[in-house]
Amino acid sequence: MKKKKHVISRVLPGSIGEELELEPGDILLEINHQPVEDVFDYRYLLNDEYIEILIEKADGEIWELEVEKDYDEDLGVEFENGLMDEYRSCSNHCMFCFIDQMPPGMRETLYFKDDDSRLSFLQGNYVTLTNMSQEDIERVIKYHLSPINVSFQAMNPELRCKMLHNRFAGDALKKVDQLYEAGITMNGQIVLCKGVNDGEELEYSLQKMSEYAPVLQSVSVVPVGLTKFREGLYPLESFNKEDAVKVLEQIERWQDIMYRKHGIHFVHASDEWYILADRELPEEERYDGYLQLENGVGMLRLLDTEVRQAVEERTGDDRKLSVTVATGRLAAPYIRRCMDIIRTKYPGISAEVIPVVNNFFGEKITVSGLITGKDLKEQLSEKKLGDRLLIPCNMLRSGENVFLDDVTIEELSDYLGKEIIVVDENGADLVASVLDPVISKKQIRRQMYEQTSSGNCGQA
Repeated sequence: MKKKKHVISRVLPGSIGEELELEPGDILLEINHQPVEDVFDYRYLLNDEYIEILIEKADGEIWELEVEKDYDEDLGVEFENGLMDEYRSCSNHCMFCFIDQMPPGMRETLYFKDDDSRLSFLQGNYVTLTNMSQEDIERVIKYHLSPINVSFQAMNPELRCKMLHNRFAGDALKKVDQLYEAGITMNGQIVLCKGVNDGEELEYSLQKMSEYAPVLQSVSVVPVGLTKFREGLYPLESFNKEDAVKVLEQIERWQDIMYRKHGIHFVHASDEWYILADRELPEEERYDGYLQLENGVGMLRLLDTEVRQAVEERTGDDRKLSVTVATGRLAAPYIRRCMDIIRTKYPGISAEVIPVVNNFFGEKITVSGLITGKDLKEQLSEKKLGDRLLIPCNMLRSGENVFLDDVTIEELSDYLGKEIIVVDENGADLVASVLDPVISKKQIRRQMYEQTSSGNCGQA
């Protein structure tokens, strides 16, 4: 997982990098005579109207370049390693860790547990702070990088130590005080475990976390994801409808308190809670601008809004087309609603939404981001798939047409005898994927909030 040289992988057209004749394969060595350790240094050192950069070309030649630019203007280059010197693995053994619930025999990278604060800024990952040194905290404060996404889990220090199985996890909360005092914007996350950090413990956590508002601008509460591979792990139970109702009542009471005090709703329930409680999703205004989308908070509400807007912009016609959408059981009812919205202007569209049961990880896993190619093969092979088959992009690995079990889109397409359209996360792309001519599209893999103890996240 280690890549220490910052190798340029792409130079954007029309960018400063292109004007400087930078090329893929060039290595960034220094900015303003300071070595670039990682993304923190890069972003901080780049913020100036005049900079000097040191580049090592592919043939070993060293270029020293002077750049005049706008203060916050980027060079317009991308890096192979995302400007990371090395990825820091997680030092915790969380009772809810998704990676510990994975079967053996999958590709090696799926078993890597990250807990790297730099990925919080790069990819929106949630970090426990247990892996951050005092020097790391001081760098964040010095560079004033924000927001940082913090995986809180519990504000009771002893309980946090128990949940993360790390005797230093309670002390790590003191780092939140430093970030708060420095005005570093934060987002928080609580992975709720039944009988562990819910009920009175959740109440205590929300009370303590509310004291950091509005610097801590949002907190998401998501239910723990449980696979069938939990042998030898801490005994956790799934939440039921009654539990979900109680959690929502607790969250909504705190939303009212915080809205009166700060004008923000502050704490947000992920979409699963509303589905489990058989409740309608909140109105759009309650999501405070969708600060926690990557934690599955408001994704389905935003999808509904975007689909309605996209359909409203079209004139409609009487075309005949049969569409099949394969997705997770969580989102399936809402995707059906989206298809109904499309049919208000295109009544000739026939759409079937197939909720795919997760046999690989277990039926308790209902998000589409954890569906494997094998499950899709087995559950779609006998279906009439119509003119086009759609799947959400979060089923795929980043930048590749590969499912979690290494089945490729091409393999699935050949097996089913059907071209597959991979739909981006926004509602407009869903509408376009149903109605417009099939074109080659870039695929995007969204990270999953169940993935690690540091709270990587993803779509429903």
